[in-house]
Amino acid sequence: MGSRAPAASRRHDPGPSFGQVAPEVIEDTLIHLATENEQRLSELPGQAGRFKERQIVEFIFLLSEKWHLDPSARYRAVELFERFMIKQADQICKAFREKVKSCEQGESSWSSWKDQMYKAFVLRLVSCVQLASKLSLHYNIVNSDTALKFLQSLKYSCTKQELLESELAVLKTLHFQINLSTPLAYVELLLEVLGHNGCLLPARPLHQMCVQILDFSYLTRDSIYDTLLKIAIENSTPNKLQVAKFLSVKEDSMLLAVGIISTSVFTLDPRHWRQVVEHLTCITGITSQSILELSYAVLEEVVGSATPKQHHGNGGTQALKNTIMTLK
Repeated sequence: MGSRAPAASRRHDPGPSFGQVAPEVIEDTLIHLATENEQRLSELPGQAGRFKERQIVEFIFLLSEKWHLDPSARYRAVELFERFMIKQADQICKAFREKVKSCEQGESSWSSWKDQMYKAFVLRLVSCVQLASKLSLHYNIVNSDTALKFLQSLKYSCTKQELLESELAVLKTLHFQINLSTPLAYVELLLEVLGHNGCLLPARPLHQMCVQILDFSYLTRDSIYDTLLKIAIENSTPNKLQVAKFLSVKEDSMLLAVGIISTSVFTLDPRHWRQVVEHLTCITGITSQSILELSYAVLEEVVGSATPKQHHGNGGTQALKNTIMTLK
């Protein structure tokens, strides 16, 4: 199957359908995602988040858009690349230490390894996008010809065999465990639960807003969580220990999901916002204050990056901040 989806089919894509899942399936899936999230946080490597820099995320998002991939594919590609690079970097460091211990040419070997990583960096990015596309059920798979043509357009001399070997390298490094849940999966499930619990929200517009804000959150991740940390510790200069302890908050997919939904509801229809926050707290066990603080951090970043004509949302951000202050 080719990688180009017809424009007409993309325009008429219905998107996710809410309200069609049995309650017991929703409950089982929620338990599964919550357990998966807790397990992942308990095994979090110290380098988590290092490969989610804006330039990397932007590259993956633009490439996914070029190849007409759905939102879940681009988020999965970011997460795959992050996990792959952390594991690969760890493997290289271990191998380097072993060479140094055995009195082999450590410095030249390290230089050689770094050169190999730099040369393979974009290739591995493309491979992660390819793999993510193969896990998407709604859009076309990015085939080798399309990926190769793109790499050649960037002046990368790469053969189809090298492209296939790159995909295999990613798969082997991740032990073929690539079907991970993205924050969007958490968002969509929580929207399903909210609808089942009687929250009368416009499902499709709310989902679209959630995707837009989730995109924005991925691109401005460091700024958002820097603001959130300063709110949490009530200090504008966190120390290294506080930053290190905050890593599990930055990587919490359930927290991000409730923050995205809260922010989206606040943006679309503030009248339902308090009710939604209460529901999200009951569903996830995450406190309303934590949800409000993350929503504020996201909104403050949105307003800060807007043009002067777009600052009409500033009053809403201040209202949210006032609400947070009343909870402290």
